[in-house]
Amino acid sequence: MATTVSDRPGYGQLLRTPGAWTFLLPGFAARQPFAMLTIGIVLLVQHTTGSYGSAGAVAAVSGVSMALFAPQSGKLADRFGQRAVLLPGVLVHAVSVSVLTVLALADAPLWALFAAAVPTGASIPQVGPMVRARWAAMLGATPDRPASPLMSTAAAFESVTDEFTFVLGPVIATALCTGVHPAAGLVTEAALTLVGGLLFAAQRATQPAPRPAATATEPHASALSVPGVRVLIVAFLGIGAVFGGMQVSLTAFSEEIGHPGVNGVLYGIFAAGNMLAGIACGAIAWKSGPRRRLIVGYVALTLTASGLWAVHSVPLLAGLGLLVGLCIAPALISGYTLVDALVPATARTEAFTWLTGAVALGQAAAVTTAGRLADAHGASTGFLVPLAGTALALVTLLALRSRLAPPSAGRTVARGIGHREPVTVD
Repeated sequence: MATTVSDRPGYGQLLRTPGAWTFLLPGFAARQPFAMLTIGIVLLVQHTTGSYGSAGAVAAVSGVSMALFAPQSGKLADRFGQRAVLLPGVLVHAVSVSVLTVLALADAPLWALFAAAVPTGASIPQVGPMVRARWAAMLGATPDRPASPLMSTAAAFESVTDEFTFVLGPVIATALCTGVHPAAGLVTEAALTLVGGLLFAAQRATQPAPRPAATATEPHASALSVPGVRVLIVAFLGIGAVFGGMQVSLTAFSEEIGHPGVNGVLYGIFAAGNMLAGIACGAIAWKSGPRRRLIVGYVALTLTASGLWAVHSVPLLAGLGLLVGLCIAPALISGYTLVDALVPATARTEAFTWLTGAVALGQAAAVTTAGRLADAHGASTGFLVPLAGTALALVTLLALRSRLAPPSAGRTVARGIGHREPVTVD
């Protein structure tokens, strides 16, 4: 499945990769609900309990559960194949979301909602990392060929796709919850996950080959043993703090000003900035490497997030939210691009799920913290969460940036997962 590329690879050339459309369309449908889950839980639980703190806590339990289980899902997908993991996962998720919805509508105690949120988060299908792993299998470096120049374009395209879901997902969920029924967002999320996941799992021809049995039992084979992956996890935790803090704080702000429907619009503008930046990142022929782009993008993200708490009007918040969104995509794309340089193919799906799980964990912590701050001190204090999350992650990223450099030729990346050739990241 090698691909011939020109000196300036672009989206058109990427989308002409043989077999790409067979997994892109069902993959988009399968991960669309991911952006609906947190906001769907927040809106439903807040409606039934009257507390953003409680709503954020239930959403956070779901996010933490996903963060803990997603890497294991990725490891199993690397070992047994994506279909074997995805089929039972989407079924469990649909049932779990249904149970959570019924309990919330029945005014069940908070502990029961927490209990239902655990399998809901743990069973979230990791379709985004699976799609990225399919691109890596098609375009990444192998013993027979170097990595395709389209790898960076694929990372940008996936970021655009993710952010398009974050444009549509919250808007759809908010419209359903406020215009149809408070539970409509979660019901739609479960249905889309089930149908899209089954369609994606049916695309067997493009899934990466499972790991050989001989390597599956090797010790210390986790992608987490790569130092650079651990640094990227911290960076992605900060990005998750932005997503979670924005979701809850924008919801609280919209309620505070008496226009709850504007929440989906404001979050959509924020996500649209991310999507537009992702499109630009994929169209540019970069001369600087992904490590440098990650650091520069993260500095810009921290600076723009620092002003959110001081803004109190809808137009200004929409404008600043757009700028924050524009700064997220370069950091996300650079981080995902670095995975191909740092992690062997046998652990790549797991590595992608660690990063996706880190975003979910950061989002979960931010949802809880921002919810409690909004309950106690007003919506503006919830916007301090994105600032704190990105600032702490930036300090870590700057201090440990040397760990994002790939190993030299022939050097073992991590015990049990093989060797890599040098790849330029600066």
